[in-house]
Amino acid sequence: METHKQDLKKGLLPRHVQFIALAGMIGTGIFKGSAETLNIAGPSVVVAYLIGGLLLFIVMSALGEMATVYPNLNVQRLVHKAFGFQTSFIVGWLYWINWILVTIVELIAAASFLQYWFPTAPLWILSLLCAALIVGINLFQVKHYGEMEFWFAGIKILALILFIALGLLILFGIFPSSIEDPVSNYTAHGGFFPNGIGGVISAFLVVMFSYGGAELIGVAVTETKNAKQVLPKVIFGTVWRVIIFYVIPILIICGIIPWNQVSSDNSPFVQVFDMAGIPGAAHIMNFVLVTAVLSAANSGIYATSRTLYAMAQSGEAPRAFAKTTNNGIPLNGIAITTISILIGAFLAYMTPDQVIGYLMSIPGFTVILIWLSICSAQLKLRPRYESRPAFTVKGHPFVTGVAIVALALIFFAFIFNPNNVIGTFVCLGTVGILILLSFIFKKTDQ
Repeated sequence: METHKQDLKKGLLPRHVQFIALAGMIGTGIFKGSAETLNIAGPSVVVAYLIGGLLLFIVMSALGEMATVYPNLNVQRLVHKAFGFQTSFIVGWLYWINWILVTIVELIAAASFLQYWFPTAPLWILSLLCAALIVGINLFQVKHYGEMEFWFAGIKILALILFIALGLLILFGIFPSSIEDPVSNYTAHGGFFPNGIGGVISAFLVVMFSYGGAELIGVAVTETKNAKQVLPKVIFGTVWRVIIFYVIPILIICGIIPWNQVSSDNSPFVQVFDMAGIPGAAHIMNFVLVTAVLSAANSGIYATSRTLYAMAQSGEAPRAFAKTTNNGIPLNGIAITTISILIGAFLAYMTPDQVIGYLMSIPGFTVILIWLSICSAQLKLRPRYESRPAFTVKGHPFVTGVAIVALALIFFAFIFNPNNVIGTFVCLGTVGILILLSFIFKKTDQ
C-alpha cells in the first residue's frame, strides 16, 4: 500500500465514536480486573467505581467543552494548544505508552480466556494469534473499522445486559440456582467494607485502568463527522453507560459469589455462570469475554496509531508517522504498535503468571496523568475562547479544580503505597525520561 502525507478520513459516525470509547473501557478492567478489585476491597469496591465514575464525568465534560470549541483538535493537540511543545510531548508519548500497555494486557487477557477451552496452549502463542487478527482489522478504512468496532462492542454490551438481567433473577430467587441467601454475601465475610476505607483506596488504581479509554472520544474527534454537534451527546451517553455496566455487574457478582471466594484464574462472570449451574452458559460467556477484550485491544491499536499521527504533525514524533495510505490509514503507526505487541507476547512467554498483574498497574498511573492534563488544559484554555460554547462544564472552575485535586491525591496515594513499588518505579521513571527527551527534542525542533 502506497503511503504519503495525507489527512485522516472523516469516516466515523456518532454511534462509531460512542462504541469505540465504550470498547476501550469495557474490557479487561471489568471482565478480569474486577476479580482483583473484589479481592482488594470486597463489596465496597463499588464505592471506588462510583467515585471514579464521577471523576470520569468531569474529565469527559472538560474534554467535550474543548472539543466543541476546537473540533479539529484531539486530546494531544488540545494539550499542545494549552501548554506548548514540552507538556504536549510528555502527555502524547505517555498516552501512547499507556495504550500500548493496555493493548498488550487486553491481548494477553484474550489469550488467557482462550485457555478456558485450550488449557495446554501456551499463552504467548494465543496472544500472537489474537494480535494478528486485530492488526488486520486496523488496516481497513476507518469507516469499516468503526463499523466492525460497533458490532464488537455491541456484543459485549448485550452480554452485560443479559448478565445483569440473569443475575438479578438469581439474586431475587426468581431463577432457580444452588445459591442460598445471596443477599447475605454483601454483609458476611467481614462486612461491606471488609478491608476498610484503605481497601477502597487501594482498588482505585485498577478502577482508573478500567475507566481509561473514555478519552478515546477525544482521539477520534478528528475522524468524526459533525464532531461539534455530536460529541456532547456522545460523552454523556458514554459516561452513564459505563457506570451502569461496572457498578451493577459487580454488585451482582458480590451477591452470588462471596467476595473472598472470587478466583483470579478466570473471569468472575464465568464463575457466576458456573456456580448458577446453567448448562453451556459459561462457554457462551467466555466467548463474549474473548470478543470483549479483543474489542478493547482493537481500540488500543486505533488510539496508538492516531496519537502518533497527531504528534508527528506537531513535530513531537518522527515525520514518518504523519504518512497515511490512500485510504487514510497511518500505516507506520500501526507497524510500530505491532512491534510493541510482539514484545508484550515475549513478556507473556517469560512470565505468564505475573504479566497481567504487573502491566495492569502501570496504565492506572498514566490514565490519572492523562486525565489531569485534560482538566488542566480546560482551565487554561477557557479564558481564550472567542465565544462561550453551547456545551460547558457546570460549576466552572470549582468542579474542574475539585477533579484535579482528587486525581492528584489518588496519584500521590499510590506513589507512597509500598504495594505499588514496581508500578511507581516504572511510571515515574518513564515520566522522567520523557521530561528529559522533551528538552532534547525542543532544542532539535528549534
